[in-house]
Parts: sequence; structure tokens; C-alpha cells
Amino acid sequence: MNFIIKTHRKDTKYNKPCLYLLNKGLNSGKPQKEPFTNSFVVIFDNQEDLENIYFVAYSLWKAKFWHQFLIGSVIPFLRLFDFKKEFSSRVKTMLEEFENHQKNIAALKLLEEQEIHFVNNLKLVNDIRNVIINRYCKVLE
Repeated sequence: MNFIIKTHRKDTKYNKPCLYLLNKGLNSGKPQKEPFTNSFVVIFDNQEDLENIYFVAYSLWKAKFWHQFLIGSVIPFLRLFDFKKEFSSRVKTMLEEFENHQKNIAALKLLEEQEIHFVNNLKLVNDIRNVIINRYCKVLE
């Protein structure tokens, strides 16, 4: 799998599929498909590679893997050199067992869908609660 890792420059447009990873703060390593202000960009040859690597990056971020590489006392940040070295080796390791990797991706996608569904249900519950409270307060007036 081929990809290029470099520091993202504001207002730079890329012709190929890209993944952006935050490089400053305690959320360093957080992946997103839209650019962050302070981020690294990983450029892929095709969309399928991006989808595979997105969940590797997501897993590393959720596991707080990047915290051990943060430097700086006020606003911690990741160095590009450290990120390139560790990210490439982790991607290689995780993709060596591709079948297991595919199963993990499927499970993570399912959990992400369930999380979105759960958040939407919580919003509906809060909306209904607000309607009931508003109706109740109007009756008391």
C-alpha cells in the first residue's frame, strides 16, 4: 500500500484521496476526511486504501497511542518524523493480518452506525422532554 505523509498547508487542495490527522493537542492523531488547521495529510492512490487506513488511524487515536510521542509543555504536538515512522510501521503490522483487519473494520463501522443511531435517539428524547416541560410550564401560567 502506497501513501505519502506530509504536513498539511492551509488552502492546499489535493487531487487524490486524503486523510487528515490532527498533530497538536491531546487529540493528536485524530483522523478526519476534512482538513484540520494543524494536521498531517496522508495522500492515497485510491479510495479503498483510504478506507482501510482510516480505521487503523482511528484505532490508534482511540487507544491514545500518540500520547507517548507528544512533546511540548503548553500545547503538546507530534513531530512529523515520529508520526511517519510509527504510523507506517503500525499500518504495516495491522495489515499483515488482512482478514482480521477486515473483521475489525466491519465491527468498527457497525459500532459507529449504532453510535450515530443512539445519539439521534438521545436528541429525540431531549426534544420530547423540552416539549413536555414547555407545555407543563404554560399550564401553570
